[in-house]
Amino acid sequence: QVQLVESGGDSVQPGSSLRLSCAASGGSLGDDAIGWFRQAPGKEREGVLCVSNSEDIIYYDESLKGRFTGSRDNAKNTVYLRLNNLKPEDTAVYYCATGHRGACFVYGYPQNYVDWGPGTQVTVSS
Repeated sequence: QVQLVESGGDSVQPGSSLRLSCAASGGSLGDDAIGWFRQAPGKEREGVLCVSNSEDIIYYDESLKGRFTGSRDNAKNTVYLRLNNLKPEDTAVYYCATGHRGACFVYGYPQNYVDWGPGTQVTVSS
């Protein structure tokens, strides 16, 4: 069974950029779409975007388009989430997940996704 692990989270100042990684072990991510989610303190987990197996991007939160983007490197068995111009409201634990299908789900409902990583913390403050 594939296991996902996120990395790249950090404490940064507003306006900074980060690249989060979602690495897989125990299997290949090459055939799977990967969803990125985040959960801020006291809030529900929400969808950020999805990267399909052909690297199409679906934004689950349209307001993040222009600042966040996704990509993948199947040779490294890794999917990325690039966060630009970070704001304090982006502070959250970021998760990657797979629903074991190549196309992205149209809607970013967490219950569509089966296997999850443990998350990586992103904190944005001055």
